[in-house]
Amino acid sequence: MKSPRDISLVVLRVALGWIFLYAGYTKVIDPTWSAEGYLKGAKTFSGFYGWLASADMLAITNFLNEWGLTLLGVALILGIFVRFSALAAAAMMLLYYFPVLEFPLVDHSYIVDEHIVYAVALVLLAVFQAGRAWGLDSMLKSRISQFSRFT
Repeated sequence: MKSPRDISLVVLRVALGWIFLYAGYTKVIDPTWSAEGYLKGAKTFSGFYGWLASADMLAITNFLNEWGLTLLGVALILGIFVRFSALAAAAMMLLYYFPVLEFPLVDHSYIVDEHIVYAVALVLLAVFQAGRAWGLDSMLKSRISQFSRFT
């Protein structure tokens, strides 16, 4: 029987994974989707986000956004490479946060919005190694330890 802590981490991991998977998949299947409008409307670090939306970078930005969201979602749901995936997803949340930040206002609140809440939750998944609770990370860990006994 898993502890309430492990159950909570699994539920959080899968829920966040689903959000990422769905957001990525809907972008992948929509040939008209582009991050250009979001990036060009950046209120903070507009030079950086404008560069990401430039003609030279936009295809790369869109590809990394679509497939990054999708693959991070899959990794979180399956519980594989969770420490890396959760930290990468938290970094993506911060990248999504700054364009809507007009200090101290963020769309509909002060400083903290859903991007920050997601980032904090994702960091917790990384810190607590949430992939080891009903995830493939636990299987990988046991395989690695079995292999290292024989070397």
